[in-house]
Amino acid sequence: MSNLTAWKRATLLAGKIALGSSLAIYTAEFLHLEFSSSAGIVTLLTLITTKKGTLKLSIARVVTFFLAAGIASVTFLQIQSEWMAYGLFAFLVSFISEMLGWRATISTNAVIGTHFLMNKDFSPEFFLNEFLLVAIGILFAFLLNMLQDIRGEKRHFAEKIHHLEQKMQGLIEEIAKYLSNQKSRRGLWRELAAIQTQLQECMEDAYEYEGNTYSEGAAYYARYFKMRLNQCRILNNLQNEMRKIKTMPRQAEVVVEYIRYMNQYVAELNEPELQLERLDEIFQQMEEEPLPTSRTEFESRAVLYHILMDLEEFLLEKQQFLEKEGKISV
Repeated sequence: MSNLTAWKRATLLAGKIALGSSLAIYTAEFLHLEFSSSAGIVTLLTLITTKKGTLKLSIARVVTFFLAAGIASVTFLQIQSEWMAYGLFAFLVSFISEMLGWRATISTNAVIGTHFLMNKDFSPEFFLNEFLLVAIGILFAFLLNMLQDIRGEKRHFAEKIHHLEQKMQGLIEEIAKYLSNQKSRRGLWRELAAIQTQLQECMEDAYEYEGNTYSEGAAYYARYFKMRLNQCRILNNLQNEMRKIKTMPRQAEVVVEYIRYMNQYVAELNEPELQLERLDEIFQQMEEEPLPTSRTEFESRAVLYHILMDLEEFLLEKQQFLEKEGKISV
């Protein structure tokens, strides 16, 4: 993620937290609720999730609120020692929340529990007071989480896709130079590792985007970056194969020519069908070649064959992605 994009996201999140928490506290004060600041805490704790996460967490907060209130009414009235009562309350609330997979609700219920502990009031009026604090906090978190720069996110992904495709094309060209005994760029494989790191970051951004929109096809970007990451892992395997070549056989020229041809079509929606057909022709040509005359030539040609298999896997990864996305017919 670029520094500018990170700055924009941090600013948007901080702004939503500040505005949502303030509005939640103001509303709670307007309704003359006790512990009104707790409504702002609920908003803050709920806002740090995605849209879909906020909805799920909001439902969980409401359900566990009733559980926590029930547990508080039993433990705080039955046990005289406050520290023992709160300890048991915290244990039961945490255990149940963890078993239900709702760990994120523990913090809010712990705060609500302290209100019951301080007041020892379990009247319907105070119960309603506490429920409204949670409801107000959830409401403003939900409303503020609707503010998402979806267009900006799509533009960000489009730029990343274009940038990473150019990086991959440059990398594949360097691989072709290596196989043709030309001087390739130093730090070639460090560059591949850097691309993989960028793709991993893009995947995390894409998963967050998916969680922040209900639009159809929201998962596309995450699947796209995963496909490219898988392709980079295949290039890593290809790197290991290349290092095994002791002397470049004559057939390496054919492989280099094919790599440069294939490299022209490393694009987001390019269908690799023609590239796979041409690769199949090269496999057939390799089989028709005269047998190697030395052990070294045999080993080198065997490695070339494995490199071609890696390239086939590279293209199949893209083809399978497009088929799953419905971009090409199966």
